[in-house]
This record gives sequence, structure tokens and C-alpha cells, in this order.
Amino acid sequence: MDSPEEQKGAPAPEGASSSEKPADSSGNAVVSYSPRTDNSYGYDDTYPSEESAISPVVTAEDPPPVAPAPAGGGSPPPPPPTGTDKDDEDEDGMLRMSFLEHLEELRKRLFLMLMGIGVAFVLSLTFSNRLWLIVKAPAVDALRQLGFQNPTLTQITPMEVFNVVWIKLPILTAIFIASPWVLYQVWAFIAPGLYKRERRWAVPFVLCSAGLFILGGLFAYFVAFRFGLVFLLGLGRDLDITPMVSITEYFDLFVNVVLGVGVVFELPVLVFFLTLLRVTSPRFLMANSRYAILVIIILAAIITPTPDVFNLMLFATPMVVLFFFGVFASYLLVLSRENRRFPWGKVLLGTLVLLAAMAGLVYLAITRYGYHLTRTWPFLVR
Repeated sequence: MDSPEEQKGAPAPEGASSSEKPADSSGNAVVSYSPRTDNSYGYDDTYPSEESAISPVVTAEDPPPVAPAPAGGGSPPPPPPTGTDKDDEDEDGMLRMSFLEHLEELRKRLFLMLMGIGVAFVLSLTFSNRLWLIVKAPAVDALRQLGFQNPTLTQITPMEVFNVVWIKLPILTAIFIASPWVLYQVWAFIAPGLYKRERRWAVPFVLCSAGLFILGGLFAYFVAFRFGLVFLLGLGRDLDITPMVSITEYFDLFVNVVLGVGVVFELPVLVFFLTLLRVTSPRFLMANSRYAILVIIILAAIITPTPDVFNLMLFATPMVVLFFFGVFASYLLVLSRENRRFPWGKVLLGTLVLLAAMAGLVYLAITRYGYHLTRTWPFLVR
């Protein structure tokens, strides 16, 4: 065993830890630093060195390092895309127009609308006489039902026939004939502000809007206007009052009812379009349906040519049905946005069962209770 003096004077082995501190002759510990080949001090440091912090060790499990930016100030390459945003893509397809460009587009669409109505007007002039026979038919039938012999309409002023038959009537006909073209121009004006996926509704919008407008005019002609005339002209029958209907007054009432009902039949399209623009939703419409029904009844009271409850309900009932039809169409739109499907099979089966039950009740009423079908309301009488 070596003596303590020999142990004190023995040099520290190379690579020894700095914790082994030699002592001098007085017994004090001498701290010495030995240079190392890795340019680090001889004592242990628990903190990572600068080089290790700059150049981490890359293992096989780690992702490959990102390439440094090229010299010369260039930006590094962008990372690969992880996905696409449909809304951003759709917004890229939206047209950007200034206020003056919007006005120019509006002027263009209005001009095309008037051009279409003008062409339809010229076409309607070729059969104006036949159109007048169709228009006066509800008045003639109403007077005949009230028991008047040789029912006719009266011309009071010399210009009435010309104004009504050759100007007003062709214009009314042209509006219905050119309605698909007019509605297409309306869609073409608002389409630049829609998303790409929403522009595919162009054809359904034009067809449904024009179809409902024409369907409303037919409903007014065959149902609402005829029943209203019978009621109005029959008010003075028991008072020895002979009706003398002017063609101007009659045609003005005809235009108000037919155009009013035609516009009201656009209610489903309006509800669907508001949902398409995210202004409203089916949930909100159903929650506030009682207010919608109240507004519909008030509107029907304005359009109805008579103040009785029967004609009021005759106008209001189809409007309420159309409102809920529009809510249903909006619900289908929301399902399409959420990538869900409507159970058409179950609904179709339930509809067929309901129609079969109604047909069975009608057959039972005819065969056992002596009812029979008629061409006029209520279509099933005893």
C-alpha cells in the first residue's frame, strides 16, 4: 500500500473525473483543468453543449430533418398540402364586381327580360280573340249558374275592347309565357354571388319557379276566381239586382287574382332560396310556423276578392301547404349539406298506404252510401 504522501503526489490518471481533486503540501485541494480534444472543459456538465444543441442526434424513428433555407434569401419550399377547403375553393370561383359593374349587369338582365316579354307579347297578339274567350269563360259560367239568360259582359267606353283585348290581355299572357326566361335572368344576376356548388341549382330554380307561377295562375283561373265570382255576382240575386259587368272592371279583377295567386305560389321557392343563402333554417321556420300562418291568412284576406270565410280559406289553405312544402325542401337541402339522406322508401310506402285508404273510403261511400263523383267541388255528393 502506498503512503499518503505518494497518493497525494501521484498525478491524476488521464481522463479522470474532475471530482477527484489533488491536494497541495498544505492540505488544500488543488483544482486543475485539463484540456480535452473535444474543446470542452475537464469537469462534467449536465447541460448539453452548444454543438449537441445545434446538431441533435437523428435516429431511424425520427422524421427526416427539414432542409435549410437556400442561400441568397430565398424562401423555403412550402409544406405539402394536407387537405383542401371547399369553401375557399368555392370563394375562388365567385366573381368580384364593382358597384358600377353590378349596375351594368342589372341593366343587361332587365333589357333581356323586356326583350323576352316583348317577343311573347308579339306572339300573343296573333291569338288575342281566342284568349279573350278563355278569360271571359269564368264570368259567363258564374252568371249561368246564377240563372241569368244569355250572360255577357258589357262595353261601356269605346276604348275598352282595344285596351283590354289587344293590350292588357297580351301583356298578361306574355308574362306567363316568358316567365321561365325572366326567372332565368333573375338567377343569372344573382349567380355570381353564389358558391360553385350552389350554382348547380340553376335549372331546378328556373323550372320550379316557372312551374309554380303557372300552377298558381291555373289554380286561380279554375278554382279561386270562379268561386269568387259566383259569390260576388250572387249577392244581389235576391234583391232584384241585375249584374252588368264591365269588361274593364272584370279584367282588372282577373289580373289581380291570377297574378296575385301566381306570385303567392312562389312561396316554396322563396323559403328554399332563403335557406340556400343561410338567411333562415328549417328549424327556425318550424319554430315560428304559427306566425307564418298568421301572415299567410292576412295576405290571403288581401288577395281574396270576397270577405267571406269560405273564399278566404280557399286561398289560405294552398298557401299554408306551399309554406310547409318549402320548409320540407329546405330540410332536404340541409340534409344534403350534412351528407345525410332522407328515407324516401318509408315515405313513399306511407304515402301509398294513405292513398289506398282514401281510395277505399271513396269506394265505400259510392257503393254503400249512395254518393257519386262530380266535376265541381266538393266532387263527392249524395
